[in-house]
Amino acid sequence: MLSKLQQQFQRIDKSKLFQSFVIVVIVVSALTVGAHTYSLHPTAELILNWMDIAITAFFLIELVIRFIASKGIKDFFSKGWNIFDTIIVLGSLYPAAGSSMLLARLLRIFRVLRLVSMIPELRLLVNSLLKAIPQMGYIALLMFVIFYIYAAMGSMMFGHINPVLWDDVSISMLTLFRIATFEDWTDIMYETMAVYRLSWIYYLTFIFLTAFVFLNMMVGAILEVMSQEHKKAREELADDNSLPATQGQVKALQAQLADLKLLLREKEY
Repeated sequence: MLSKLQQQFQRIDKSKLFQSFVIVVIVVSALTVGAHTYSLHPTAELILNWMDIAITAFFLIELVIRFIASKGIKDFFSKGWNIFDTIIVLGSLYPAAGSSMLLARLLRIFRVLRLVSMIPELRLLVNSLLKAIPQMGYIALLMFVIFYIYAAMGSMMFGHINPVLWDDVSISMLTLFRIATFEDWTDIMYETMAVYRLSWIYYLTFIFLTAFVFLNMMVGAILEVMSQEHKKAREELADDNSLPATQGQVKALQAQLADLKLLLREKEY
């Protein structure tokens, strides 16, 4: 009985129609969260609250279907996206009443993230980003070292020109972050150039290192991991597609062997 129920739920879970409907519900959930930020008529607010309850109930049912369709608790929670969806759905069950209204709405905003777990292409992007974090971490560490060196230099050279921007290392690092994002960095440069005419070298070398070298290194690390993930996904898809063909070939060979046996028997008689 359980096996038949499990098979039915597996068919439902893998159904393209069901998955598309889940995506539609997630989008509607995102729209209802956004609608709550407007000043609406009490009737509209009531309708939105009932829709929110219905969406929460649907997500819970969908999670139960996926749980039963899996091969057990261990198999279900062995997949990171299932753990992610469980946390999101259980978080959205937090009661939205009284002083907890704001917290409940904040928790339900994260239901939009379920769109990532439902669309394979988005999952691939997120997986690539997560796997690129170790490489990006070393690049960020090197970038921090460069920021620190330039911040110390800037504080020593320009602290007396504008203490608001260059008073100490921590403030200088904030100023350098502003320069790295190109936020009115020329105003800062011209201010110091009025005292040190060659201070433009300081800014241009810093921008070259951070905005061009390190940023491209970050992008390169992510693209490399994404390329590996795409290759892995294509290989898995090719393996899945080759399975039915292999089974068909085996059946064809079995049929040919059966025909050969019949021919040999006819010749014997």
